[in-house]
Amino acid sequence: MSRSASVTLEWADGEYPFRLAIGQIEELQEKTDCGPYFLLNRLLNGTWRVHDARETIRLGLIGGGMAPTDALKLVKRYVDDRPLLESVKPAAAILSAACIGAPDGEAPGKDKAARAKDRKPNAEMASSPLPPGMEPVQQ
Repeated sequence: MSRSASVTLEWADGEYPFRLAIGQIEELQEKTDCGPYFLLNRLLNGTWRVHDARETIRLGLIGGGMAPTDALKLVKRYVDDRPLLESVKPAAAILSAACIGAPDGEAPGKDKAARAKDRKPNAEMASSPLPPGMEPVQQ
């Protein structure tokens, strides 16, 4: 299965494409003072900082093709003016796609039941706090 660094998410007031290319990842590193995988770990384990989710979403929108001024307006409205925890899950999904990729075959409009049926996670994976594909390998 091929993977893409882009992901389309239902977020804020609609469905948006997000992508963190090298330029956005470099800026994200500067804003958060850590590398992408370290940042992903912070988002997943609850040790995130205020700008971790905010900047991941903003830069993901820009990388997905949105004008920087429009991305900032959306982030101000749907990140800055909302409870911070609401932004952590989408930020983790955006950064996960950049680090490990998102399946190309995952259509943005596909409903949750269809995606769950396609994945068929085993009991061990279902309880994992990590996104699919990031679970530790049993040796």
